[in-house]
Parts: sequence; C-alpha cells; structure tokens
Amino acid sequence: MPSQLEGAMDALITVFYNYSGNDGDKYKLNKGELKELLNSELTDFLTSQKDPMLVEKIMNDLDSNKDNEVDFNEFVVLVAALTVACNDFFQEQKKKNK
Repeated sequence: MPSQLEGAMDALITVFYNYSGNDGDKYKLNKGELKELLNSELTDFLTSQKDPMLVEKIMNDLDSNKDNEVDFNEFVVLVAALTVACNDFFQEQKKKNK
C-alpha cells in the first residue's frame, strides 16, 4: 500500500499524462491541453481569478525553454508554487483565528 505522499506523486503524474499528448507530443502540454487541465483540475482557482489572459500568462511563466509547450518538470513548478501559496494562505488564516 503506497504512502500518502507516494499516492500524491502518482496522482500528479497521472493527471499530467491524462491531458498531455492529445494534440501532439505525449510528454508535453500545449496551450490548449494546459487550459483544459487547469479548467478541469483547478476549477476553483481559475474561477476566482479575473484575468482573461491568466492561462496565457501561466503558459509563458512555466515554459522555461520557450518551446510553447509545458513538460512535466515545468508543470511541477506550477503545482509546487500553488501548493506553497495555499500553505501560506492557511497558515495566515490560522494566525488570524488565534
């Protein structure tokens, strides 16, 4: 039985590959695939944002090698940044509630 962290790692890998390669390279997300992933998997995050160019900005920020696609390593940067932001938010909420 995998640990909780191993399960989270497996889920991250599975989510990436569920969306990658539908329109091209199976090891990368193009802009359309990234948008579909974000809309499906991070619905609350996207709907809380008011910027219509958000997906474009995320794509540009993640695409470190500027190939107009996001590989798994670049994708993990997004997940890590969002996880850190969530942790910071909840830590601040805890401090306010004390």
